[in-house]
Amino acid sequence: MAEKFDSFLKEVDEDLRREQLKKLWDQYGILAVAGMVALLGGVWGYGYWQNRRVAASEAQGARFETATKLAREGKADEAQKAFGEIAKSAAPGYTSLALLKDAGLHAKAGRLAEAVALYDTMSKDASADQILRDFAAVQAANLRLDTADYTEMERRLTPLTADGATWRTQAREILGLAAYKAGKLEDARKFFDLLLGDRAMPPGMNERVQLMLAVLTDAEAAKAAPTPAEPAASEKTPEKTKDKSAPPAKKK
Repeated sequence: MAEKFDSFLKEVDEDLRREQLKKLWDQYGILAVAGMVALLGGVWGYGYWQNRRVAASEAQGARFETATKLAREGKADEAQKAFGEIAKSAAPGYTSLALLKDAGLHAKAGRLAEAVALYDTMSKDASADQILRDFAAVQAANLRLDTADYTEMERRLTPLTADGATWRTQAREILGLAAYKAGKLEDARKFFDLLLGDRAMPPGMNERVQLMLAVLTDAEAAKAAPTPAEPAASEKTPEKTKDKSAPPAKKK
């Protein structure tokens, strides 16, 4: 009898559960299905987007590698055309690298104005990585060193010489050379002294800095040396002049 009663209770419990599930389905079933569809759609869409992005990145990488190979093979014109196309249509990262490569090829070919223009464009591109932007600014200034005045070089490089700036050692060296070229020996020494105490200075730069400091020492000594004074008027040896007014000597 007890077993039959227990079985009866189980049937009642199952009926109640089915009834509750039915009520829940009637109230929320459509929303549940819609939520599931949205979830699956989101997962599929994200996966599709990821695949497209990976495929696009691989395609851009292949184009960049092809252009780089052309440059290595000495096919500068073809390489520049390829880099130019990448710079116009690729993602920001590849655009920046393509601009730098293109500018480097112009510089190597002696087309300095074109190279500077590309480096300047790159340095002002807000979508580019800041490290690459600063690198482009340093390269542009380096190409302008022989022709620009000190005011322009200061404008280009001063923000890049600050402590903690990624390319500060290169910027300080170029600006130090510009100061020396302009006859501003004190400013030049300031930049080379900063380099001498900077642990971030590349090993190859140390020799150049030591050399420039020696050159500055000689230039400062020459500038400080007194100029030999001209002898006073009273100390000058009087020149013997012929008195044109005196009559010629008579011959005996």
